[in-house]
Amino acid sequence: MLTPFHLAYHVTDLDAARCFYGGVLGCREGRSTETWVDFEFFGHQISLHLGEPFATTRTGKVGTHMVMMPHLGVVLPLEAWEALAARIEAEGVAFDIPPVIRFAGEPGEQRTMFFFDPSGNPIEIKGFRDLKSVFEH
Repeated sequence: MLTPFHLAYHVTDLDAARCFYGGVLGCREGRSTETWVDFEFFGHQISLHLGEPFATTRTGKVGTHMVMMPHLGVVLPLEAWEALAARIEAEGVAFDIPPVIRFAGEPGEQRTMFFFDPSGNPIEIKGFRDLKSVFEH
């Protein structure tokens, strides 16, 4: 049985974070104070604290893409990934890497998309037709 992870990181504006994570991504808001807010992030817990976001660099080579490192991400069933991709696009969020198939026809074939939250934190959402294939090689 998988258990939820917890990740805490900085954002520069809690109101903008609420609009993005709650409004755009559809995450349910949890506890909060004047300096942080929790969200249920696709079955996991993220805690967004006011502060300076972590530094990132485009140093992760995955397939043909150079991706931002470090980044936050989640793996979704393909249907949920497709619905989220459509929702993000409809909300006008700019993609760093638009929705694409990675490793087509290979073990671990996946859909992926990268974008940034309002504080510049990179997020990757992966979609798998069969979640059992996540760790195939």
